[in-house]
Amino acid sequence: MADLDQSEESTSTTAVGRRAFLKTAGTAAAVAGGIEGILAARRAPAFAQGTKLHWVRWVDFVPESDVELKRQMPEASKALGAEVVLETINANDLQPRITAAIQSGSGADIFMFQYNWAHLYQNAVVDVSDVAADLGKAEGGFYDIYPPSMQVNGKWLAVPHSIVGNAVAYRKSWLKEAGATQYPKTWDEARKLFTALKKKGKPYGQTLGHTFGDAPVFTYTMLWAFGGAETDQSGKKVVLNSKGAVEAVKFMQAFWKEACDEGGLAWDDTNNNRAFHAGEISATLNGASIYLVAKRQKDKIKDDKGEPMWTDIDHAPLPAGPAGAYLLFLNHGHAVMKHSKNPKLAKDLIRWLHKKEKCGAGWTSRSRCSAPPPAAAGSSATRARRPPSPPRSSPSTSSPTCTPRPPRA
Repeated sequence: MADLDQSEESTSTTAVGRRAFLKTAGTAAAVAGGIEGILAARRAPAFAQGTKLHWVRWVDFVPESDVELKRQMPEASKALGAEVVLETINANDLQPRITAAIQSGSGADIFMFQYNWAHLYQNAVVDVSDVAADLGKAEGGFYDIYPPSMQVNGKWLAVPHSIVGNAVAYRKSWLKEAGATQYPKTWDEARKLFTALKKKGKPYGQTLGHTFGDAPVFTYTMLWAFGGAETDQSGKKVVLNSKGAVEAVKFMQAFWKEACDEGGLAWDDTNNNRAFHAGEISATLNGASIYLVAKRQKDKIKDDKGEPMWTDIDHAPLPAGPAGAYLLFLNHGHAVMKHSKNPKLAKDLIRWLHKKEKCGAGWTSRSRCSAPPPAAAGSSATRARRPPSPPRSSPSTSSPTCTPRPPRA
């Protein structure tokens, strides 16, 4: 019995030794030969084996995008030698999840970031300047909105990924019935037109609840259009209590009562999509998803005449106020959390996601709902900015990119 025990122990020890040797060999191959060494060893590096990476993003407004990303995850897992788990959640749940992860010191390795979240969570995320520098160089730079929103004290704390453009989606036939040959160029014209349409039961429908996208884009740009701003150009002096800001509030109050579906105070970024497709509103600020979904579901989403609604949808930029017209696009990036046990591997996943063939498939699935390739951004594109940032131009290229550079203003 003792001999049997010794034999089992010897076998067990030999197995442990073999595993240790293989682990050492695999690690040595990875260190000595990089990717080439890994391929030569025909096995993933030992330090990554058994590792799980957890990535959290929003539920995309273009469902095909989520389908494509999830299709890519087994490929990513194989390339990195680790299990990559993509979780998609309601966009309004991102910040509660991020906050909970920070407080508990555990949770997803990578989170989607928006707007200036890198500043809000700067003490809880990893410096990803090395990744951003490489991708910026490879892809021709970033839109102007990215450095002030994702750089903190000179360090990139989130890697730029994409920008969702916003425009007003509107029913062409309804505006024509109200006597409009084109979408209003000014806010005064819009107030007059949509007041008339509201009387016909076809109001402007604006998301104005506590939500992440359409509401802040709409209200910030209106503030700027009337000459208001939160801070001066330095970003350090508050100037909100200005004549322009007061005028913006006064106009918004009147526009809301006279021209809008006032139920929008309780809407998030999905309610206006549903209201538009249901024929309850004549126009709304949104991404391209209203049009794309209506086109892809043409047999289901129809107008009051029973025709596919997508043929009656057009788009226009937000109107101008006394201080001009402005656009604000929703910027997306990815941040690696300090509580991650595999920050280097998390960075590697972000690099992998930015490979041209991966991004190209993603943009195709979204029908360019978010950032287009630079060539498509040409001179007709309006740069995402906050006033009064000066225009900037940049040479064009035909390569698809996840982190688009500034189009010509």
